[in-house]
Amino acid sequence: SNLLKRAIPDKQTAVRKIRDQDHGLADILDRQLIERARPLLEAPVPRPTSPTGLTRPTESVEAAFPIRNSDRATGAMLSYHIAKQYGLKGLPDDSIRIHFTGSAGQSFGAFLARGVTLDLEGDTNDYCGKGLSGGRIIVRPPKGATFVPQDNIIIGNTVLYGATSGELFACGVAGERFAVRNSGARAVVEGLGDHGCEYMTGGLVVCLGRTGRNFAAGMSGGFAYVLDADQLFDTRCNLDMVDLSPVLALADQRELKSQIERHVEYTGSPLGRSILNEWEDALPCFVKVVPIDYRQALDRMRQQEAVDADTMSSTEEVYSHV
Repeated sequence: SNLLKRAIPDKQTAVRKIRDQDHGLADILDRQLIERARPLLEAPVPRPTSPTGLTRPTESVEAAFPIRNSDRATGAMLSYHIAKQYGLKGLPDDSIRIHFTGSAGQSFGAFLARGVTLDLEGDTNDYCGKGLSGGRIIVRPPKGATFVPQDNIIIGNTVLYGATSGELFACGVAGERFAVRNSGARAVVEGLGDHGCEYMTGGLVVCLGRTGRNFAAGMSGGFAYVLDADQLFDTRCNLDMVDLSPVLALADQRELKSQIERHVEYTGSPLGRSILNEWEDALPCFVKVVPIDYRQALDRMRQQEAVDADTMSSTEEVYSHV
């Protein structure tokens, strides 16, 4: 029938595979990162005798490269070699530290392994930190930039999508769907677009600026702290699955302040520094976002731990008189 009629191909066009596709991976930026890190990647690793018995190298590697928006998934292939050599535990903190200047392409720091720090002076596209796996990503404005970081986008959409662990510090505003499906990474950002923390199941997000609408939609785990300077965050947050509360617990206050201090340390954020300098005045402006079911589960765990502790104390008291 005409419906299934075979098309007449152009004489220059093949209708079946006749050659391998070139994905252009031979000369990507990661090849240079891998070469610089080779002393660590080729270090002998004895077989572990226990889950914590893996011996890791003590040396470190540091390098600097320019980057442009055609450099995609920078750090992913490097992380593959680290995982292949050292497994899930990766390397000690800051074993490999790479400085970049420029505008990074999509998926900067994707699947970044533990022990790797990518420090970008510039900006980056969408999907930064996708599948982050223990590494650290720092994004800050170029030296000499005249714009105000908290008023400008520095990092694209869908940052930390599916991240499981690691850290991200962005001195500037992120796009939409920040930390979507994050399950363990910790991040500080100075503002974000719509649908922040969507479907988040774990980890921690600190937002030092305004959020877009529909924040925390489907959020079932983890925590977020949002600086609600205009007292309108509740109108931009999806309250179907989360509760909002002031940051009253001392442990929460310490956690929040510690994350902002790290943000300032890594990015030099003027906004973060001003918040710390006026901490007593800034603290009441923060709102803690907690998933309702997650909070109830934590409450049940604490109650059970208290019961177990009482039971153990009673048992010890009985046996002390035997």
